[in-house]
Amino acid sequence: MATAEDVIRFWEEIGPGGWYSGTAELDERVRAQFLPLWQYAREGGLGGWRDTARGALALILVLDQFPRNMFRDHADSFATDHQALAEASRAIAAGHDLTILPPMQQFFYLPFMHSEDLVAQNRGVALFAERMPGDNLRHARAHEAVIARFGRFPWRNPALGRVSTGEELAYLEAGGYAATVKEMPGIEPS
Repeated sequence: MATAEDVIRFWEEIGPGGWYSGTAELDERVRAQFLPLWQYAREGGLGGWRDTARGALALILVLDQFPRNMFRDHADSFATDHQALAEASRAIAAGHDLTILPPMQQFFYLPFMHSEDLVAQNRGVALFAERMPGDNLRHARAHEAVIARFGRFPWRNPALGRVSTGEELAYLEAGGYAATVKEMPGIEPS
């Protein structure tokens, strides 16, 4: 089974250009290399990883980022979001996030951005504002705005078997998340 260092090395090699690309090739690579690890983490395994900053980062990647690749457009993409959020909260409380340099540091905060809970969204915005301002903060604010408006992410509705409201459909047809990001004010890094 892969180690925490294997997870981090893999994700660093992918880099920012690949983290958000959503290619079928990358999705298959993540699935082929890390599906058993994700399943083990989902069942509560890997708890020992949370004791170090790099271990905690790897655990968050496995629970938050990897399922988005392995199960794109399916409900399991979000199946471990609650666990990722709990691990991120624990890691931040331990100060682990402050020992990891950007851009990898952002992965401690993304579980807040991925949450459909407004309190978590508020905390994510505060974390990005304090620790990683710039484009990350713009995206955190956009996610927060969507949750404040709808209480959920409308683009997840098909994968989760949820019926979209008329307002959600109109939002998606008018550009959805991309339009929301454009509405956010520019944030310059401090």
